[in-house]
Amino acid sequence: MARKHSKHDPYGDLDREDEVPATAVTCWLCGRPTGKTIVWHHPVPKSRGGRDVVPMHPICQQTLIANFTNSELQRHGMDVEGLLAHPNVRKFVDWVANKAPDFTATTAKKQR
Repeated sequence: MARKHSKHDPYGDLDREDEVPATAVTCWLCGRPTGKTIVWHHPVPKSRGGRDVVPMHPICQQTLIANFTNSELQRHGMDVEGLLAHPNVRKFVDWVANKAPDFTATTAKKQR
């Protein structure tokens, strides 16, 4: 016979709706809140000695990878404004600004 209440969670029948939701993490590139999927991106690539990580949308990371080489990303480092000065990245960020946090789409291929 199955138990009505779990013996491991004596408070399981209480309402848990009063829990405070986690604060939304903002994307390092576009500044929008992240959705369910968060990519932890290395602004300076690991192959170039980067250790710091920043939260990003997958589509934002794909845009950076499509527009910059590892050497260029190393030169920019943590400077978001330098990345946003690139016309393709600025156009993308302006376009994605009104999209949902979990929005996905195909991105342009590398232009090299």
